[in-house]
Amino acid sequence: MSLPLLEYAPSSQNQRVAGFEVPGDEQAWAFSTDAILSAIEMDAVIQAAYRQILNEQQMTSSSRIPYLESQLRSGQITVREFIRGLATSEIFRTRNYDTNNNYRFVQMCIQRLLGREVYNDREKFAWSTVLATKGLNSFINELLESEEYLTNFGDHTVPFQRRRVVQQRTTGDLPFARMARYDEFHLAQLPKTSAYAVPASTYRVTNIGRGDRWTWQQGSEKRYAQIWYGIILASVGFLSLPLLGLIFGW
Repeated sequence: MSLPLLEYAPSSQNQRVAGFEVPGDEQAWAFSTDAILSAIEMDAVIQAAYRQILNEQQMTSSSRIPYLESQLRSGQITVREFIRGLATSEIFRTRNYDTNNNYRFVQMCIQRLLGREVYNDREKFAWSTVLATKGLNSFINELLESEEYLTNFGDHTVPFQRRRVVQQRTTGDLPFARMARYDEFHLAQLPKTSAYAVPASTYRVTNIGRGDRWTWQQGSEKRYAQIWYGIILASVGFLSLPLLGLIFGW
């Protein structure tokens, strides 16, 4: 049985107040398909959507969903439907939903889909209840169908962090991209293989002034010692040749 969205009180945030300042270079770019776009401009819209939803600064082939891109380019779906496809994809599920608890995942989705920070813990609890009772797809749909999303982004604009920079302040809010994909708890569950760094507490400083940071470097001090011994012996042998020549009259 699904529960209705619990009530929560919004807190004071910049995005709740209309801004009348003239946008500058520090303002967030709004990528939209309201006008007819060239192929290069459409590429920029698609890259902005991947960057906003998947939080990846460099788009890789493993992260792309070609059929969604094709539908957006041909006008079969809107930007909002493209965002919906990304947020309900298997890639987003495995990299974000499966690696976080519900509260942190809700915070990430509100940042990326609504372009703002969560108001308070009660809002996290309200949306996590929707996520737990209705599932991931229904949770994403409710965010994309909300009045807040439609008012700020509509069908044709890629979500972005709203009013991060305010001219009356010397510094702006930190970008949402700083938030890691998963927290320390999930990081601790990952298998300890050679792909991961050795914890700082296990660093070993060798007699040649370097430490084994990665697992594939372990045992390197023995190899380097052998190299140094070989160099020393070769140097001694090379320097002793003139002395032997003087003794034996070579």
